[in-house]
Amino acid sequence: GDWDFWLDWKDRRWWVTLTPILLITFPAASQYFMWEKMRLPIGATFCILTLHFGQWMNRVFNFYMWAWFPVNFTTPGLMIPSAIFLDVMLMMTGSYMFTALFGGMGWSLLFYPSNWVWLAPFHLAVKHPSGPLMSIADLMGMEYVRSATPEYIRIVERGTLRTFGRDVTPVSSFFAGF
Repeated sequence: GDWDFWLDWKDRRWWVTLTPILLITFPAASQYFMWEKMRLPIGATFCILTLHFGQWMNRVFNFYMWAWFPVNFTTPGLMIPSAIFLDVMLMMTGSYMFTALFGGMGWSLLFYPSNWVWLAPFHLAVKHPSGPLMSIADLMGMEYVRSATPEYIRIVERGTLRTFGRDVTPVSSFFAGF
């Protein structure tokens, strides 16, 4: 979805919560088909690998080569570790119920740590020449303006989840898995 598209939209609240919830349907369906028909515990991983390959093809050919968007500005979220965990959970338990309960929770909880490696440099603070202090992702979103981008999306760090103690990512990940 759109929350997994632009780099400045990958915030610590909505991207962590919505992306795992929206992306678990196709891997779960392909996992069911491959496990039930062929007894192969690789359905979710196969689905996510093909989805990830298609996303990279879209980002490179359509947005970099055709529209000249920077590649690191449209990088897709990495779901491969979460899919491997989901397949391992089905292989170890052999139960759809335990896979849905524990595998679904692990699917969401592994999402942000697996993306932190490539996403962390874009969360560093920089000082804009006009004065405000913001993250590199927000600076890229402010300087590289896209047409028809709603203004409410550009303000990503305001909200009530700050009351949980500055770190909203574990809370968002837990509720995505819940």
